[in-house]
Amino acid sequence: MFADARGRITRFSSEPADLAQAQQLRGRAMLPGLVNGHSHAFQRVLRGRTEHRTNAERDSFWTWREGMYFSANRLSDEGLYHASRMAFLEMLLGGITTVGEFHYVHGAPLAAFEDRNKLALLVIRAARDVGLRIALLRTAYVRAGWRKPDHPGQSSFLTPLVEDFIADTEALRAAVARTEDAGLVWVGVAPHSLRAVPIQYVREAIAYARTQQMPVHMHVSEQPADVEACLGEYGMRPVELLDHHGLLDSRFTAVHAIHVTGEEISTLSRVGATVCACPTTERNLGDGTVPADRFLNAGVRISLGSDSNVQINLLEDARELEYHLRMVKLERALLAANQLFACATESGAASVGAPGGILGVARPADFFTVALDAPSIAGAGPEWLLSNLVFSAERSAVRDVAVGGKFVIRDGRHPLEGEIVHEFARLQRELWPREA
Repeated sequence: MFADARGRITRFSSEPADLAQAQQLRGRAMLPGLVNGHSHAFQRVLRGRTEHRTNAERDSFWTWREGMYFSANRLSDEGLYHASRMAFLEMLLGGITTVGEFHYVHGAPLAAFEDRNKLALLVIRAARDVGLRIALLRTAYVRAGWRKPDHPGQSSFLTPLVEDFIADTEALRAAVARTEDAGLVWVGVAPHSLRAVPIQYVREAIAYARTQQMPVHMHVSEQPADVEACLGEYGMRPVELLDHHGLLDSRFTAVHAIHVTGEEISTLSRVGATVCACPTTERNLGDGTVPADRFLNAGVRISLGSDSNVQINLLEDARELEYHLRMVKLERALLAANQLFACATESGAASVGAPGGILGVARPADFFTVALDAPSIAGAGPEWLLSNLVFSAERSAVRDVAVGGKFVIRDGRHPLEGEIVHEFARLQRELWPREA
């Protein structure tokens, strides 16, 4: 494979003279870079800190949120940068070349920054400093929920007026356009959820996104309580409500979409929307199981996300999409390896508006390699390699990663890895001093 100065693939070759230049990749298989459709990078600091019983009668997603708010409101801007770099480094080490970063921490607690994009730009800088391609999905957040009192833990998330959200997003797009990262950074719109954003605000935010042809992402039906609140406030289920207002189309991604009906699945299929499943986080938070077989059988694309970043391994998410179904249905082999790999590549790219997901002429040279003698896939052979990768490969099998034709991981190492890990460990000692 050969790429031009812009990092796009110009041709593939098996000529002997060309193969002599590719000796450095001997014994390795090359695959299109994985696309992480849904991440909250700052939540990397929470890993391992919420895996215990609280004083609540029943621990759930809702009690986990209190720990998330605690960490979000203690992070300095420097801390957010170091946490994001750590998450993005792990993504690269696992073969991820593009991330859709669902970013909703916009200001300091109780006192907004003068520049409401300061933290978004820090997250973007973290991605570019490690070499990751990023879609910054700028998130709108308005309230704690229908008939819910204000929650102080959410104060740094809020943009009460939709005109301010649109102006802030436009300012971010302008700031990105002034950088040298054209094609490596872009902006999308993400109304957080129907519990956090009233429908009229959602309508105006999506109307704006459509004028700029931006991807739109939104948490949809993650918890049964999301559905119950939507029925209580609007008399409709979430997908039904969004469709009623004409807000669903091929640029819309419903994140999670766990608690949905057959009619809602048909609706998402009809409009060409994508569902982003986050199996590792969904099992960690007790959200439920995405009905992936029903979505795919209906022609709905599924992308994959690392979400809370409790673990970052998109191939693990791909296999768990299938394994969760096996546990529920007491069957095997409901989804094929090629379907699951497409979720982690092509569908992810379509969801976030990325140019990658496939290795082809004129496409970005975003790829990763795996060592064919890695213990987890050794002996796979060409016919069974993809199946071995999806169902058995460990992250350590990933050896090289390139973004735009430039290697950012070589032989399983990133040049900044030591410094990134050191700074992140220091951040964790500061955030969680009782452990020191």
